[in-house]
Amino acid sequence: MTTVTVYTKPNCQPCKATKRWLDNREIEYTSVDVTTSPADLAAIKELGYEGVPVTIVSNGDPETDLHWHGFHPDNLAKYAGGKQAA
Repeated sequence: MTTVTVYTKPNCQPCKATKRWLDNREIEYTSVDVTTSPADLAAIKELGYEGVPVTIVSNGDPETDLHWHGFHPDNLAKYAGGKQAA
């Protein structure tokens, strides 16, 4: 099962664009506000990201998770758009 997680913060326009893209295509995802979750903020920093949004597309194996920073409709379409996400 493919899961999509979007790490965000309030008033972030690229975050809103990413979630809007997913919503418009009825792709399920989990949104995590890193301003209220220090553990999640630390987790994306461990991946090397200093900003949001960070999108992670996972098939359940951390070794093969795909992730990126920013609003990237091309990545969303390629990795999240054609799959049934939960």
